[in-house]
Amino acid sequence: MKSVIRWSATLGVVGSTIIGTTTMGALEVLALPEQQILQKLGPVPMFTITDNKGAPLVASVPDQKDKSGVAGVFINRQDAQAFIDRLKQKNPELAKNVRVVPVSLAEVYKLEQTNKKKPNSPNFAFVPGQQQVDAAKTLLQQSGQKPEQFKGTPLFVAKAGKEKGYLTIKQADQQVIPFFFNKTELQAMLERFKKQKPDLASTIEIQVVNLEGVLQAMQTRNDQGLSQIVLVPPKESIDFVRSLQPAAPNQPAKKP
Repeated sequence: MKSVIRWSATLGVVGSTIIGTTTMGALEVLALPEQQILQKLGPVPMFTITDNKGAPLVASVPDQKDKSGVAGVFINRQDAQAFIDRLKQKNPELAKNVRVVPVSLAEVYKLEQTNKKKPNSPNFAFVPGQQQVDAAKTLLQQSGQKPEQFKGTPLFVAKAGKEKGYLTIKQADQQVIPFFFNKTELQAMLERFKKQKPDLASTIEIQVVNLEGVLQAMQTRNDQGLSQIVLVPPKESIDFVRSLQPAAPNQPAKKP
């Protein structure tokens, strides 16, 4: 798996203008053309474990018939590094030849689509941070749902207003709906929303969905409703990826 060298510009959510709410149909009946899906997933960093040749580390799954194995795709870099640290204790010989590599969610998506056509190719499994999983289960419990039924990688999105429309922000002159990987970062945006529209503060509701379901929905039908959704990666991930970018070369000195 190739590491990502260049990344698209990511959401400037902190400085975005909150412009209101919008209604949207149920996620399970919405979809986007594949090129638009890739555009949405391109700016989202994920983290994988690869060997020194760039191939993803694949774990075997007991009782799995096709023996293809599973490669983990971590939402957080710290969780990926923690996996390697544990591996050093269990299999130090293997651990010394692997490393954490940032990849875009678009790369993971494309590779997964390709692997579906190849027998015995590894599957990819997202590995969410436990803190976000716990936050998702708490939200479900508070809303009267069964938290143990939640599976997958949580995404957090806010609704507000009498009709419980999705909270939107302005990005590149468009009205978009931010889906956050980190609940705390969504809450920071909501604090700004409360100041801008205090009359709607009491109507705010945070909904949790899973990334896997959103990705599946993007492939089901050609409905433009999903075009408003943007995925907001954890700030720590964006900061780390940007730290890997080479500094701009110095401008040559002008001749006198």
